[in-house]
Amino acid sequence: MIGCPHFPGSLRLIALIPCRSGSKRIPYKNVHPLNGHPLLAYSIQAAKDSGLFHGIYASSDSPEIGEIAERYGAEFIHCPLSIAHNDLDPDIKWVRHALEQAKCDVFSILRPTSPFRTGSTIQRAWLEFITFPIPSSVRAVEKCKQHPYKMWTIKIDRLEPLIDESGRKQLFNTPYQSLPEVYVQNASLEISWSANVYKDDSISGDNIKPFFTEGYEGFDINEPIDIQLACQMIANGSATLPEVVR
Repeated sequence: MIGCPHFPGSLRLIALIPCRSGSKRIPYKNVHPLNGHPLLAYSIQAAKDSGLFHGIYASSDSPEIGEIAERYGAEFIHCPLSIAHNDLDPDIKWVRHALEQAKCDVFSILRPTSPFRTGSTIQRAWLEFITFPIPSSVRAVEKCKQHPYKMWTIKIDRLEPLIDESGRKQLFNTPYQSLPEVYVQNASLEISWSANVYKDDSISGDNIKPFFTEGYEGFDINEPIDIQLACQMIANGSATLPEVVR
């Protein structure tokens, strides 16, 4: 485990990998094959490679997915269907259930849909987490490619700016270069104190520190086209997967 000047070695850190079975856009997305292994294998391997965690846990409603996760080195937490993480449920439900099964001081969520996140990615994020003053959590972000000041809602048959600041509606006519920098969270990782869940019913708490992903670390697989893009990036060497060792 990486040394931490602010904490003694008594902290228990775990990795949580959500692997629900349901997915509308890519059936059984979390175990979809990529370069010879199911997607979840790369998150498990990245967690191993980081050298940080006392335990690596895969939470799923599916025993079949749990068996796959175990083959790649994770411990399986069976998440009952009544609280299984689906498209509309908040993450706090499955996270709370997982922490009841796997006690810890700090947890990191590593979603299988970000296969290009590596052990060194997690190490960099951990160093951000332990840098004084200590945040309540760290969340992966990247610069927004489409600015929210250029986004709209539709009311009846008219466009309305998504961000309607009094006296500043014309910001949608402002060049991108003049707009404030905006960042969007990606699925690469989060690191948080378990106390946020126990005491505040929150995954992240209020004091969230940014972790800036680099290159394709935050690339997220959600659509079939994303699988094709990932394969192309692997083939041309622009992105590298963790080397899975079973």
